[in-house]
Amino acid sequence: MRALKIAATGMSAQQMRVEVISNNLSNMSTTGYNARRAEFSDLHYQQLMRAGTVNANDGTVLPTGVQLGLGVRPAAVSMQLAQGSLSATGGDLDVAIEGSGYLEVTLPSGQAAYTRDGGLKRNAEGLIVTSDGFAVAPEITIPNDARSISINGSGEVYAYFADNAGAQLLGQFTMAGFTNAKGLEAIGSNMFVETEASGPALVTTPGLEGLGALRQGYLEDSSVDAVREVTELIEAQRGYELNAKVITAADQMLGATTQIR
Repeated sequence: MRALKIAATGMSAQQMRVEVISNNLSNMSTTGYNARRAEFSDLHYQQLMRAGTVNANDGTVLPTGVQLGLGVRPAAVSMQLAQGSLSATGGDLDVAIEGSGYLEVTLPSGQAAYTRDGGLKRNAEGLIVTSDGFAVAPEITIPNDARSISINGSGEVYAYFADNAGAQLLGQFTMAGFTNAKGLEAIGSNMFVETEASGPALVTTPGLEGLGALRQGYLEDSSVDAVREVTELIEAQRGYELNAKVITAADQMLGATTQIR
C-alpha cells in the first residue's frame, strides 16, 4: 500500500510549509527581514512500464509508460529578495539600504557577518555598533562632544560640533554584495555569513557596482506580506488534511483486505 508512505511525505511537506509561514509571520516586525518560501520536489518514480516499450502482442511502441510517484521531499527554503518599505524614524544612526547590499559586521570571533538591519547604536566608547553590540566594519568612532551625526547616501559619516560650523568626516560605511545572495546562511540576529553558494563578498562604496544607497533616518520594514502568508497557511492546512484523508482511506482499504475470508 504505497499510498500510506506517499501521503506521509505529503503531510511532512505541508507541516514544513506551515513552519516556514509561521516564521515569516512571527518576523512581520523584524527590521530588514526577507520572507522565506518553502520549495519542494517530487521523489523518484517506480517504473512499472517504460515509455517506448514494444508491445509484445503486435510490436507497436507504447507512447506512454506506467510510472508511480513515491511522494514529495523538501528541496529548499529560499529567501525572497524583496525590498521592504522604508519607515521614517528620524534617528541619527538609523540607516536603511535602498536597493541591494548588506552592511558588514565584525563578530566577536573576528568573522565577518552581513545585515540589512540599519538600526545602529553607539556604545560607551563611541563606536558604532549593531543592536547586539557588534561593531560595523569599517569601525567608526563618534567623539563624545559631537552634537549630531550626518550620513549621506554613499555612506560618509560626518560629525558636527558646537565650536565648529563645519562638518568633520569620521569615516565611511562600505557595503557588501553577493553573486547569489540567496546562498547566504542566516545565523540569527538579522545577520548572515557567506557560504560557497553565495560566493565571496564584493565590498564597495554604497551606490556603486549595482548596490543600493543609504538613507539616514529610515529603517527597512520586513518584506512579509501578511495577506499572502495567511492565504498560503490556509492552503497548507487543507493540503495537510487531504493527505491525512488519503491515509485514512488507505487504512480502510487495508482493513477491508484483512476481513476477506
